[in-house]
Amino acid sequence: MSQNLSQTFLAITRNNTDLEWLQGALAPLGQVVSAGGGSLDELLALVDVTFASLVFVGLDREHLVAQSALIEGVLEAKPMLAIVALGDGMDNQLVLNAMRAGARDFVAYGSRSSEVAGLVRRLSKRLPAVAPSTQLGGLTVLYSPQTNADGALLANHMALVVQKSGQQTLLLDLGQSRGDSLALLGLESSFHFGDALRHLRRLDTTLIDSAFTSTEAGLRILAYAPGDEPLERTSAAELYMLLSALRQHFQHIVVNLTGQSDSEALRTFVSHCDKLLWYTDQNVLDCRRNLAVLNLWREKGMKLDHGRLLVDRYLRNVAPDSDTLGRTFGLDVIAVLAYSPEVRLNAKNQGVSLFELAPRESLSQSLRTLGERLAKRSEGLAKPKSTWFERLRGSS
Repeated sequence: MSQNLSQTFLAITRNNTDLEWLQGALAPLGQVVSAGGGSLDELLALVDVTFASLVFVGLDREHLVAQSALIEGVLEAKPMLAIVALGDGMDNQLVLNAMRAGARDFVAYGSRSSEVAGLVRRLSKRLPAVAPSTQLGGLTVLYSPQTNADGALLANHMALVVQKSGQQTLLLDLGQSRGDSLALLGLESSFHFGDALRHLRRLDTTLIDSAFTSTEAGLRILAYAPGDEPLERTSAAELYMLLSALRQHFQHIVVNLTGQSDSEALRTFVSHCDKLLWYTDQNVLDCRRNLAVLNLWREKGMKLDHGRLLVDRYLRNVAPDSDTLGRTFGLDVIAVLAYSPEVRLNAKNQGVSLFELAPRESLSQSLRTLGERLAKRSEGLAKPKSTWFERLRGSS
C-alpha cells in the first residue's frame, strides 16, 4: 500500500465509537482498519493483504468463549502476530481469558491515547519487520466533496494517458453522479462495483477480462451501478481486500471519488493511495466545503503528505489565484487546468475524449502532462504470477 503510513492495525470492536477512539489514539502511528464482525477467515485474509503485525480484539462477557477461540485460531495460523485484547479494565475475567488465549496485552476501553500509542510502540519493537509487497500497482485518488465537479471527465483522461503509457490501468469510478465515466466515453457495462464486492473471492484475471468494461485502448472501467450500496455502507475490510486484489491485477488504478461524503470507506481510499489529488476550483463556497473536510481529517491525525491540490476551471484574472489556494489548503499545487467551457461541453455531448476532440487545447495538454506524471509512479510494475486471492480460493 501507500508509503505515507508507517503501519496498519486491524481491530474488532464493539461499535464505531470504540473504533474511532482507537483510530484517534493510533493516528500518529498508522491506520486502524475494522476487521468486521470477527470471522476468522476474513481476519486472516486481512492480515495477508494489510501486512499487519498487530490486531486488537474486543472482549465482552456475552461472547467471551467465541472471542477467546478467535484469538487462539489467529495465533495458531499466524504465531508471529501480536494480539492486544480490548475490554472493561475492571473485569478481571476478561483479562485472564485474554492472557490464556495468547493475547500479548490488554487495553481498557477509553484509555488515554498516549498509553495506547506507547503500548503499540513497545510491542512493535519486539515484532519482526513485515515488508509490504512491492508488486502492488499504483493507486491515484481524485477527491472533492463537490458534487457538481467534472471529476469523471478528468479521471477518464488521466487514466487514458496512463493506459497509453503501456501500463494495465483501471478506472474505478465511484464519483457522484454515478456512471458518468461510462457515459462520457459512450460505453455501457453489465458488471459494476457492487458486483466486484459480491464476487470478491472470484476476482481473478479471467473474471476481469470477461466482465470489466474496456475502451478501445484497453483501459478497464469499474463504476457504480444505480442500485449499488452507498460507499459509506461498504466496510473498510471489504474495501481493503478489493483494493488489494485489484492492485495485484493492474499496474495503476485511478479512482474518482468526487462528490463522496466523509466516511470510513472514503478515508481508507485516501490513506492508502500513492497520490491524493484534492480537486477544487476558485469558487470560495466550494473551497470552504473542501477545507472543512480537509481540516477535519488533519485534526483526526490523518497523514496527508501524499496530497496535492488540483485546481480546475482556472481563470487567471480571478482571485484567489493558484498560489493563494495552495497556501490556504496547505498543499502543493500539482496542476492548474483551464476553464475551456466549450471544449468540455462538446466532449461530454459527443462522447469522445478531449484528446480526440481538441488535442492542442491547453486543457487537453495539461491533462496529458498530469497523466504522464502519474504514470511515472508505477513504471516497471509487473503483475505477480499468483495472487493471495487465488491461493485462498485454491485452499478453500
